[in-house]
Amino acid sequence: MRQQETIRKITQRVRESLDVNEILAIVTEKVKDLLDCDRAIVFRLFADGRSRIVEEAVSPEFAVLKDMHWENEVWSQEILDCYWQGNPRIVPDVMDDIWAGCLVEYSAKGQIQSKIVAPILQDLEAPANNRWISPTDGNRLWGVLVVYACAEKRVWLQSEADLLQLIANQLAIAIQQASLFEQVKQELSDRQLAEQQLTKANQQLVFSNEELERATRLKDEFLANMSHELRTPLNAILGITEGLQEEVFGILNNKQQKVLLTIESSGNHLLQLINDVLDLAKIEAGKLELDCDLTHIEQLSQSSVMFVRQMAMQKNVKLTTNIAPTLPKLTIDERRIRQVLINLLNNAVKFTLEGGSITLEITLQKAIATEKNYNITHWVKFAVIDTGIGIAPDALKTLFQPFIQVDSALNRQYDGTGLGLALVKRIVELHGGRVSATSEVGVGSCFAIELPYNEMDVPLPKQLVDNSTSIASNSSVGNSNSANSSYLVLLAEDNEANIISVSSYLDAKGYRVILAKNGREAVDLVLSQQPDLVLMDIQMPVMDGLAAIALIRSHKLTVPIIALTALAMIGDREKCLAAGADDYLSKPIKLKQLATVVDQFLTAAR
Repeated sequence: MRQQETIRKITQRVRESLDVNEILAIVTEKVKDLLDCDRAIVFRLFADGRSRIVEEAVSPEFAVLKDMHWENEVWSQEILDCYWQGNPRIVPDVMDDIWAGCLVEYSAKGQIQSKIVAPILQDLEAPANNRWISPTDGNRLWGVLVVYACAEKRVWLQSEADLLQLIANQLAIAIQQASLFEQVKQELSDRQLAEQQLTKANQQLVFSNEELERATRLKDEFLANMSHELRTPLNAILGITEGLQEEVFGILNNKQQKVLLTIESSGNHLLQLINDVLDLAKIEAGKLELDCDLTHIEQLSQSSVMFVRQMAMQKNVKLTTNIAPTLPKLTIDERRIRQVLINLLNNAVKFTLEGGSITLEITLQKAIATEKNYNITHWVKFAVIDTGIGIAPDALKTLFQPFIQVDSALNRQYDGTGLGLALVKRIVELHGGRVSATSEVGVGSCFAIELPYNEMDVPLPKQLVDNSTSIASNSSVGNSNSANSSYLVLLAEDNEANIISVSSYLDAKGYRVILAKNGREAVDLVLSQQPDLVLMDIQMPVMDGLAAIALIRSHKLTVPIIALTALAMIGDREKCLAAGADDYLSKPIKLKQLATVVDQFLTAAR
């Protein structure tokens, strides 16, 4: 009964602990006391074939063996077979133990006379190369629990051996539980470390995103500010040039008119560059929104050709179109695709020598059904074919990259920024289309864009497309001077050059013009003078144009307000209209266009 109670306490103690070292210390001490022996030791067996004492309880009069090591340890197959069966082994005299000949020195140092060895077996999975695993049932010999008689030989009873084996079995379970606990604890630690690393990475990602957003915001602000700073003086240059050409400031001779044409051409070239940079920046930032609608392909093509026909005639370049007789309507942003076609046609004219030819060819091609374009039944192909100077094969690879030019030498013959084809590619890809280019030096080039079409969305036409293209002629700008003289226009503008160009032009058209140089003055003049129309610049001192418009509308005044601004970023038009403006014109402003818009609003208000 005493032994059973002791075993129960040992089992309870080892089961309560999840620390292997503590479990081994408890077992060796309790076993030594329970069996009244001189020494109790736990050997641990390792996968590389070595064994080592991991815990020892010994009477003080005997040497401690725990730190002892030995080489060339041999475990015979017979002894392993015995232990794999879970059988304890009684050794009455260690000097006669033929299975442990390598332990003679060890036994002599420990004054060991006799012993009982109980295997510690586990059924845990272990590496396949572990020599301690039974090949029959997969039991793993974790180690052995050994009790020793040192003072004198002892006749061990089988009941004592069975008792030691029972404790060894409980020890195996406790070690297994502790090992699993350590494994779970390590996994939790690894998981916590992974979570900490993930949290750190997420924090770094958030910081990087914030920096990216900040950089994007700064870039947008820079583009907006630069657009304003470039457009404001350019507006004055083009405005005054236009006024001079119409002889608003006096009669000009032929030589002066030619100089003005050069100024106008250079100003428009600079404006196109600004627009290209802004468009490319918007596309790269994902902020360019397409305004798509059903569009007649032939009308789009003919209107695009008209833009370059004059330049082609000046170079004596033949410009023709070859358009398939039956084409569907395409759902596209007409203005953007016209921009693409004009760009390709402009390039063709620029790089085609005098007497050459250019053809705009449009065809409808059946799409090859693939997983990538399963919703596309056809491609509408626009090809601009020229007999120009051609492009070398190596140069074709970088042709559609921003700011890349085929001829980038300082003494190059053809001007340009290298933005046009990059814009072409981005705009076409935004439509789900694709671009291509083929060329041969000295023979010519073919630039093609293909736009997707699905006949399930818009059925193919059954009749030939009407080839007639009517181009509405421009009506005369404004009414007669005498009719305009009764209208009072308030110009809110702080830039002197713009004041001169706009006010002089409106005055020449017969309008009465009053001036405000900041938003506060504009509000006061609207309230006191009650003008028929307000031209409101947005960026002004004291009070900006948006605040001035909102304040005017707060007085329930319905006077037409046209916002004039050098801002041209996404959302600027919406901001102006939301503040209460009736229309929005981006600088540089064509004075004829401005006069037309003014006349439309004043005519509607009659």
